[in-house]
Amino acid sequence: MNQDILNSIKVLKNGGTILYPTDTVWGIGCDATNYAAVDKVFKIKLRDDSKALIVLVNSIEMLERYVDVIPEIALQLIEVADKPLTIIYPRAVNIAENIISEDGSIGIRIVNEPFCNELIKKLNKPIVSTSANISGKPAPEFFSKIDKEIIEKVDYVVKYRQNEAKVAKPSSIIKVGLKGEIKILRY
Repeated sequence: MNQDILNSIKVLKNGGTILYPTDTVWGIGCDATNYAAVDKVFKIKLRDDSKALIVLVNSIEMLERYVDVIPEIALQLIEVADKPLTIIYPRAVNIAENIISEDGSIGIRIVNEPFCNELIKKLNKPIVSTSANISGKPAPEFFSKIDKEIIEKVDYVVKYRQNEAKVAKPSSIIKVGLKGEIKILRY
């Protein structure tokens, strides 16, 4: 795992993309503060850049750097979540503009997975996390189901956890408003 983290950091710092395991499905990632790197992710997925991407952070302290206002309800949801939870916050800041939705919102998940935690900690920046599939196709349940086209297009493929056969599922997604309103988008 350590060599994968070192290799991933080098690629991410140079504006590259990685294919890596997350607390949910395998993801395509990059430095979420690097506009050009985020653009590469959209191209790899053949995804319309008007569709937002999810960002991973490793703590509430890091979350606070990239969201203007964190509604109290979001903190409560994070505290009680018993599975991976992505929250869409109303106003993103200090992040690549092409990762922010048209309404200024951003989807962020605090990870609880050793590889992602260490990677984010050492990079000291959030990373993009979008499922490792071509846009419109199903998210792969595990590494061996990832399309070869994706594997060939990223700059680095993490070896850690490639042999796992545990079926992974995407996170739940909840959108929170400034006044505490919530909308469940995916459970």
